[in-house]
Parts: sequence; C-alpha cells; structure tokens
Amino acid sequence: MAGTLEDARHQRAAELMARTWEHPVPPGVERPTGRYNLLDPSTGQVTTSAPDGTFATVDAVVNAASAAVPAWRDLPILERAALLNRLAEAVADHAEDFAILDAMGSGGPYTDMRRDVDTAVRGLRYFAGIGPTLLGETIPASSNLHFTERVPFGVVAKIVAFNHPFLFSLAKSAAALMAGNTVVVKPPERAPLSALLLARVAADILPPGVFAPVLGDGPEVPRALVRHPEVRRISFVGSVRTGRMIQEDAARSGVKTVTLELGGKNALIAFDDTALEIIADAAVRGMNYSWAGQSCGSTSRLLVPETIADEVTALVAAKVNSLTLGHALNDATGQGPLISAEQVDRVDEMVTTARAEGARVVAGGHRAEPTTGGFFYAPTVIDHVTPEMEIARTEVFGPVLSVLRWSDPDEAIAIANSVGYGLTAAVFARDIQTALRTARRLDAGFVWVNGVSQHFTGVPYGGVKDSGIGRDNALEELYSYTQTKATTIYL
Repeated sequence: MAGTLEDARHQRAAELMARTWEHPVPPGVERPTGRYNLLDPSTGQVTTSAPDGTFATVDAVVNAASAAVPAWRDLPILERAALLNRLAEAVADHAEDFAILDAMGSGGPYTDMRRDVDTAVRGLRYFAGIGPTLLGETIPASSNLHFTERVPFGVVAKIVAFNHPFLFSLAKSAAALMAGNTVVVKPPERAPLSALLLARVAADILPPGVFAPVLGDGPEVPRALVRHPEVRRISFVGSVRTGRMIQEDAARSGVKTVTLELGGKNALIAFDDTALEIIADAAVRGMNYSWAGQSCGSTSRLLVPETIADEVTALVAAKVNSLTLGHALNDATGQGPLISAEQVDRVDEMVTTARAEGARVVAGGHRAEPTTGGFFYAPTVIDHVTPEMEIARTEVFGPVLSVLRWSDPDEAIAIANSVGYGLTAAVFARDIQTALRTARRLDAGFVWVNGVSQHFTGVPYGGVKDSGIGRDNALEELYSYTQTKATTIYL
C-alpha cells in the first residue's frame, strides 16, 4: 500500500508540475514575461518553471491590493469571517495537492506538509472565529463621549520562508485578512507553487485584490514590496540577516510596522531525574530531522548533565543513525533533503569547523547520496561541543544536533542564554519546581516543559533578542494587524 501511495503521489506531482503555473491576477496587473526554473530538492532535477516578477509587477499588485482595501475593510466582520471559513473548506478540499507541491518544492516530507495544511486550515478557522473580538472602548475622560476603534493598516506584505511554504502563506495571512487588511504574499522562490494554487482557490471566494502572491527569483521583488509606499505593515519569516535588511529597507521608505520571526539556536536542557530514553526521544523530535533540521524552532543544542551525557548521547546517536533518507513523497522517509546544494555545502563547512575546534562527531557528519540523488546531508550528532564554538553559537539550519555538557543548573542556564537568539527552549525535569524555575530564567519567547516541537493554535509564538519581534497564532496577532483610532464627540 505504501508503494502504491507513493506512486500515486508521484503521478499527481507530475500532473501538477505539467501545468502552466499562472495564477489569477488582480485587475490591471500584467503577468510577468520572465520565468525561472524550480528544482525538486529530493532529486536535484528541474520540475517546472514559475513567473519571475519585477518591480513593476510588485507595484501593480500592491496598487490593486490598495484599491481593494475600502470594500474589504468595510465589509461587516461576520461576512469577512464567513468568507474565510469558506476558504478554509476549499483549502481542505485541495489538501493533498498543497502537500504534494510543498514536498516537491521544499523537500519537507509529505506527511509533515500534509499536517501543515491541516494546521493552516485550523488557524484560518480560528481567526475567523475570534474576529468579532476586535473591540474598541469607551473612555470616561470628560463629560464628552470618547471611544476607540480597531482599524486595519491597509495593504500587508507577507514574506514567507521555504520550510513551511503553504502553512506560512495561509496561516500567517489569516489574522491580517480577518482584521480587514488586504494581503500580498511573497512566497519562497524555491517553493512558490502552493501559494499559486492557493491564489487560484481563493480567487473563487475572496474579492479581487484581497489576496495575491507576487513571485520573483532574487531580492528585487521582496525589496520592492518592503519599500512600496502603500505597504505599511510587513511580516517576515526567515534569517536574522534578511530580517535586519527588511527593517532597514522599511525604515528608509516610511514609518512602517514590521514583525519578524527569525532564527534560533534553541536549547533543550535535560535534568538527570528524567528517563534517558525520554531525553533521547525528545532530542531527536525537537531537532526536526524529518525536514533536515530546517526549522528556526529546532532545539539544536542538547544540554545534559555530565553524569548522564555519555549514555544520552549514545541513545541519540543510535536513533539518528536509524533514520532513513529518501524522497519527500515517500512515507518511509525519516529525513528529507536540504533545500539546495549551497545549503549542503554550508552545513558541511560548519561540521568541518566543529571538528577542527575539538568537537567529536558521533553520528553522520558527512554528505549523503541516497538513490534519489538530491541535496542530502546525513543526520548528525556532535558531542563535546563547548559554548564558545561556532557550532554552538550559529544557526546551522540543517540536520545537526550539538551536545553540550554541564555540571550545575546555573551553568546550564548561562549556556542556554549565551547566544544572540531567543526563539524557543525546552526543559525536561520530573521535578516540576525545577522545570518551572528553569523555564522562567530562559531567554526565549516560547518554552516547552517536558515536550518539544509542538505548536498550539491560540498560544502566542515568537522570539526575543535576535529571534524576532511580535507574536503569531493568537489573539495578539489579530490585534497586531490593526491600529487604534480614537474619536471624541463633544456633547
């Protein structure tokens, strides 16, 4: 059955890739004439091509989105919610295709990409449900009537990372749309097709210009989007370097509100009152090996007491060595490919540096070449990493777990907080007081206690320090796409 399912997915992928990948465009927008090739990271082979936009493309799409703002903003909020719920139903009907396109574009295993679609649908329904909570206030400041309203920004730009193309394109647009904004999405250049299919699905439900993707291979399109004068609200998921460039570009072109979900060098601190098997399982799950560690939330630093470090590391290495590398459409795949050959080179260079600095590779540590071809690096565990090493301080964005040893809880917390990132962290301890005391002292925006990797709709997610600004997935996100407008009526 598994082989039959994989064969069916490959057949459907071939059908999807054979399409001319155009999408509905807003009124007055001309399609780009240029195109660029897309690769399947699992094979390294060209699958199809995508439209290559320009500054003029961005300008036309944003202007169309701006023209659509008044009608969308003024639509009664329950009617907006009804349309978003209709969109959620339509997306669910196309879930298999969205997952296949993301697996073929990003290399994330099909099963993970399928869960991404379900998560996106759940998020869309969540924001449609809480939309009516966008409440203003009356203020007894004088004998006159003072009240506030929550009003949308207008055009919102969403710049999306390659590791969760569909999830980020839809789920991270939901709050902005519900709040009355129109949205222009820049999908990842290497995995844009699920966003184009989403635009096709949305075109039958949402008014023209309310939701539109704009594609481009290179920096021209996203920079034009960030700098456009009609774009006053920007959201980006990606690297710290690019996030800082977006902040700079936005500031040069206007006073804009920017939220960022950036990198992480996240710590999992394990205490010795926890079963070793539980620690090892959590370390592997938290590293997100299935999509080759390409997740900003991965707990890529395992901090364990010296007294149990040898045993835990051996268990982790055994689990990692059992992972099967393979094509993203195969359910048996335990780890998919990296996004590109360049990323494989970067991971290998960082592992080589770690060896030179004195760390010891206990699993993986080399390029991998499965029968499919493609961009693979063996799932890797590096022991005897010290806090000053590059591998302990820099986000790899690949399948590399670093093991750091500690002898005192204060030392563990100091190591965890010693990096410039602060996205996630995890604590494993049977003693709940120890766990909570440790969690409170960690510089992270999202902490798991006796768990890893899972996100929950309604629970805010985001980072501190260089890991970002703002929170997603919750009521706070909905309000962040509005501005407070105060009115006084003299009586």
